[in-house]
Amino acid sequence: MTLVLTGAPEAEPVTVSEAKSFLRLAGSSEDTLIEGLIRAAREDVERATGLALIDQTWRLALDAVPRSDVVLLMRHPVREIIAVTAYGTEGEAALVSAGDYQADLISRPARLFFRARPEPMRALNGLEIDFRAGFGEAGPDVPDLLRRAILVLVAHWYEFRASFGPDEQPVAYPPQYERMIAAHRDRRL
Repeated sequence: MTLVLTGAPEAEPVTVSEAKSFLRLAGSSEDTLIEGLIRAAREDVERATGLALIDQTWRLALDAVPRSDVVLLMRHPVREIIAVTAYGTEGEAALVSAGDYQADLISRPARLFFRARPEPMRALNGLEIDFRAGFGEAGPDVPDLLRRAILVLVAHWYEFRASFGPDEQPVAYPPQYERMIAAHRDRRL
């Protein structure tokens, strides 16, 4: 099972001007640095929580439909199933009809239940599921606590830009950041 980002977000949940205001910075000499810190902080929040903050497209490649006939989509929230493609033994692509599967986009993780298994499929990466995930197209669509977690992480990384030794750690993550994202982490039994 491989999950690949096929379409990156077109915006960030936090703007450079919002971050500069939070950092109490004037001028534009460090805008490029702040822009990079925002992107890195968003990616870190997404990695730690399993969320897609701003709309983005993903492809899940599987060798086969699981025995349970249920495929889990490990990005949340899933907004749309774009396409399900099965590859035959000779590599020919065939779109799987939407009537052959049922999508549960409310659950976390989102699920696809296959009513009819596409077969025969090639042995490796025989099934691809393309989907769109995210809270929306712009920063205000993202939960406020996650936007603030990004700002806290940007500020922390901005302040501690120099290198630190192992005996001076942890400086990578402020404690309030961990508390802010804790409620959004995907918990499993």
